[in-house]
Formats: sequence, structure tokens, C-alpha cells
Amino acid sequence: MSESTFQQALAAGSCLLFDGSTPSALYDRGVFINRSFDEANLQTPDLVRGIHAEFLAAGAQVLTTNTWGANRLKLAAYGLEGKLEAINRTGVALARAAVDQQGAEAWVAGCLGPLGVRIEPWGPTSFEEARGFFQEQADLLAGAGADLLVLESFEDLNEIHQAMLAAKATGLPIVAMMSTDEEGRALYGTEPEWFIRKLDEWGADLVGTNGGNGPAPLLRLLERFRTATAKPIVLQPNPGLPRMVDGRLFYMASPEYLGEFARKALAAGARAVGGCSGTTPAHIRAMRGAFRQARAFVQVTPAPTPIVQAEPQPEVPFPFRSRFSMKLAQGEFTHTVELVPPKGMEYDKLLAKTRQCRTLGVDAINVPDGPRAMARMSALATALLIEQQVGVETILHVACRDRNLLGMQSDLLGAAGLGLRNVLAVTGDPPKLGPYPQATAVFDVDAIGLVNMLKRLNTGLDLGGTGIGAPTRFSIGVGANPVAPDLERERHRFRLKVEAGAQWAITQPVFDADGLSRFLDFTQSLEPRIPIIAGIWPLKSLRNAEFMANEVPGVVLPKALLARMAKRATAEDQLKEGLDIAQEIIEAIRPRIQGLQLSAPFGQVELVAPLLPKREA
Repeated sequence: MSESTFQQALAAGSCLLFDGSTPSALYDRGVFINRSFDEANLQTPDLVRGIHAEFLAAGAQVLTTNTWGANRLKLAAYGLEGKLEAINRTGVALARAAVDQQGAEAWVAGCLGPLGVRIEPWGPTSFEEARGFFQEQADLLAGAGADLLVLESFEDLNEIHQAMLAAKATGLPIVAMMSTDEEGRALYGTEPEWFIRKLDEWGADLVGTNGGNGPAPLLRLLERFRTATAKPIVLQPNPGLPRMVDGRLFYMASPEYLGEFARKALAAGARAVGGCSGTTPAHIRAMRGAFRQARAFVQVTPAPTPIVQAEPQPEVPFPFRSRFSMKLAQGEFTHTVELVPPKGMEYDKLLAKTRQCRTLGVDAINVPDGPRAMARMSALATALLIEQQVGVETILHVACRDRNLLGMQSDLLGAAGLGLRNVLAVTGDPPKLGPYPQATAVFDVDAIGLVNMLKRLNTGLDLGGTGIGAPTRFSIGVGANPVAPDLERERHRFRLKVEAGAQWAITQPVFDADGLSRFLDFTQSLEPRIPIIAGIWPLKSLRNAEFMANEVPGVVLPKALLARMAKRATAEDQLKEGLDIAQEIIEAIRPRIQGLQLSAPFGQVELVAPLLPKREA
């Protein structure tokens, strides 16, 4: 163990060499990627300790523990959450044993990586939950005797913030590193100057980046980092991009190349270098050679340039976002009809149905996004055709199932640019419900995360906090299921949707007026209180009723209503009974809602016409 502390070494202006990748060395020795590398601390401790010793012999001054994935969530994926404490404590002990056996002047850094889940505002894991998971691991590493904590390979600035709060509570020095794309941006497009400044402000002792696409991009980033912070900077690249050779990954950059990188990085003002995935003891040995010249460099640290992050702009007031928003804001009762996009490219029939709706005085057309996981014409394209060729406003459904965060942002910006204003944020039915059960579901975020995204775009900011120019003016709606099987979970999620920025809601088809009334009691206790639009599905036949009851997710159709439909023998009588049921439900719920969404079974608009108010001649 070094006689001086890590902080003393930083204060003295020392240049520091971190080690390379222990998981990569384990992979080279036959531990494959379908296993937990962290579990090797318990299963093959001599192997892990030997790898640490090799990095020390190569000249490393900081050994990072083999615990990058040893948080509760990642270990749970391997069924190892019960070994969390043992893995982390042993990880520190193995690195410490390597240092003590060699009598080396080196520090042991407890390593923490991302949780492997998305956290708010883009995922269901809250800041508090995330911080709790990090705190659990950080406390174990600190308690086992780590000299410092290294947070590496983080992409989300929100997530590393929670990790840093946990690390700060231990009192140990903190090294914080983000991973970037080829342009130097972190996840969601966060600019490097911004994230390095935030790492500085949040109290890291050493800031920088690791991973990436090889050494050269990190040298370019170093110039940008030095304009944003006066804190010591660390760079830990991969040795180039990996290649698959005979089923194994190999990194192609030579040790000599990384040695030259280290020389240039130290000359340009970096205070620490090391390696990420693929970096071997041979690479570290070559990098160590650059340190013989480090003291000869005259490093002039420029004063940090003030970083101006785009500020949120005022949102367009809700009434002025669309005609639909105006009606809701003024307390008027609205009527919308849901029309499903065509399965192919022929949309003339859909437009004809839309014209019927316009004649009937419908306020907007709901356009579902791949309902029941069916592949249909793009909802965005369908909505645009309706608005441009018929002149009726649409409510564009956006499902999280089919697009990653970047794709959703692109589509939403496109929708805004094309003049689409009303958006219903839905999580989306899983592919297994549709005709392509093997299709891959994305679900980067759910409906709550999507509402956060829409809210941010409405303030003129993209996912990374960069300005987009004029703010979007989306009127933001969400779905609700008043009779969900797990009603407490539904209410919790609805509250989160409202807190995220939802401005109105449309329910699943309502067949239980009392169930809706109880849900409305709950929604009216929330602040803000948002308008509720009830979904109504007029049953066309007994077969249609049985389909709704048994095959449509989220729909609960009471047995008493099925019995009523079953008593009607003819198709005509069943249709009349279905309309009577719908009218009875509407009369029961109308005083407490602010609109109806009428679903036209099989696209037959004439079936919902009797449920719409008569227009004056």
C-alpha cells in the first residue's frame, strides 16, 4: 500500500497510471461473457489476484477491483444477489493482497458500474432506488478497505449523479468517468463539456472518460474537457475497436500504440491514464514508459470556459396547443373516434370514414400505433394524411414498444414539424400478442418516460438537454385502465404520469360504470386534476362481446353484459343491445367526464353515429 493517500498524490501533481481490464483478462483465460465476471472473485480467486499482480508488475499504480457489475440488480440476473457482500468484499481483498504481496506503491480502487436499468425520467427506477443500490455496493467496498472509488462506463448523467451521491457518503476520493459515442457525447446527446462540468460540480476528485472507440477520440475530448474543468482529468481508452476472430473478441491496437497515446495525453494535460476493455498488462507496461517523460512536460491548465447549457423555454399555454386542447381547457365536452390505420398502403377507405366523422361533428380522430402488436401503416403517416386531406385534428398514439429513445425523439420532432399536436403516450402491447411474436420489443422507456420526453421537448430541450430551437407544442395525453387487475399499481402509475406532465387521459373501453366512478374519485384527488375522456366500445354482436372479454388486454366486460348480449338471437337485436348498453354507460358516467372516445368496431363509423350528439341542421 502506498504511504501517501490518493488525494495527497493528486494534490502533489503526480501523474497516475491506472490498470487495464480485469474482466478482459478473465475472458482471455476462458471465463466467457455468458457468466458473471464478478463471481470469479469467489470461484477463482487465485486467478483474479494473479491478474492484479500482472498489472502491478507492469507499472499500474491504481488497481480497480473486479466488481464493475457487482451491484444487486446485475448480480440478480445471474441469481447471485445473495452473494453481493461476499463478491464485493473479496474483490477488495484480492486487489489488496496483490499490492501487499509485491510491496507495491499502489492504491486499491473499488469499482462501481451502471445498474443495467433505465432510471427516471426515462425508466421506472427512481433516483432514490438507484442511489440505494449504489449506496449498498459503495458501503461494502469502502468497508472492505478500498482507498478510493472508481465510477466507470456510465452513459446517463442522471445515473452517475446518483452513484456519486452514494460514493460521497463513504468519504472516499471519487474518480468519475463517462462513456461517449464517436462524437464525444454521452447518452441522449449530452455534450462533453456539460457532463465533465457536472462531474466536477458534484464533487469528483478526478474526472474523465473511459471506453469509446479507441485512443484517438479521447485525445480530442481532452482538449474540450480542459476548457470545462480545472479538476485532474483521466482517460482510459479501449485499445481500438474489437474484432471477432474464431468466436473470440480481440482488440487490435498494439501496446506501442497505447504507449504513444499515454505520452500524448500526459503532454496535453491529462493527469491519469489507464485502459478499459481489452487493455492487457502489456498495454499498461507500454503506457508506463510515457511516465518517464511526464515530469518534463510544462502543463498549463487554461481557465475553464463557462459552459452555457440551454435553458428551458416557457411552454406554449395548454389552450393554444391545438383545437382539442382549447376545448378541454374551456371545459367543453369532446367527442373523438378511434380509426385504426390500414394494413397496407390503401388509405382511401380510411379517409372516407374520417369524412363521415367530420360530418358527424367529431372533434378529433384517434390513430392507434400498432394496436395489439399488429403491423400497420405508420400512425404518424396516417395522422398526417387525415389532417392534410380531411382537415380533422388527430390524436397520435405513440407506443414505446417499437422505437428506442433516439427514434422516438426523431419521430416526435418530425410530428411537431409536420403540425401534429395531440399525442397519446402509451407503453404498447408486447409483440407476443400479435402475429409476429418473435419480433423484438424495445421498451427503452414506458409511457411515463415518454411523457417526460414530451414535456422536455415542450420546453425546447432534447433528451440531452440541448436546445432544439422553438419548443414543441404537444398536448400530452395518457392511457388509463379504471378496472385494471392490479388497481393499486395502475393508480400509482397514473399518479406518476400526471406528475411527469400528462394533461388529459383516455381510458380503456368502459363497461363498468361503477368501476370508472371509483377511479375518478382517485383522479380527482390528484394535483393537477386532469380531464378524463372515457373510452366507449359499442358491442356489435355476441361474438364481438366475447372477443372483447377474452382477447383484448386491459378490457373487463362484466358477465351480466355478456348475458344480455347472449339473450338476443339475431344480429340486428344484438347490435341494438350493444348500442343500448353503450348509451346506458354514457348516461351514467357523462356528468363526471369531459369527453368520449368512441371505438368504431371494424371501422364501421355508422355504429357510433347514434352515440354522438345530433347536429343542428
